[in-house]
Amino acid sequence: MTYSIFDIHAWQKAYEFTLLTYKATKKFPDFEKYGLASQFQRVAVSIVANIAEGSRKTSKPDKLKFMNIAQGSLEECRCYVLLAKDLEYISTMEHDALTACLEDTSRLLNAFTKGIETHDFNSQI
Repeated sequence: MTYSIFDIHAWQKAYEFTLLTYKATKKFPDFEKYGLASQFQRVAVSIVANIAEGSRKTSKPDKLKFMNIAQGSLEECRCYVLLAKDLEYISTMEHDALTACLEDTSRLLNAFTKGIETHDFNSQI
């Protein structure tokens, strides 16, 4: 069976979060362009990119390594969402939307990771 990253629900939600992040960071002050805005964007992209890369690895340890990196990036994004709200770079509504999308991404990524952990990669598919 052939599948692509587009079939992975965690990837889909992470991609949605990345788009929301770019929209939100457009409104950051100019002096944050190469600071918080840039770092926030890079780490959001890291989530979606690591899910994509890890999904195509052939061994369980490699797959899990990339999902672990994605989870770490996701947690880093939690910090940036809160910081952006507390610095008043985003509204409460934007904060809530980003947080909800991040929570959904986390839940889906955890489920995807658990599926990798329990899959027998030595069996024939």
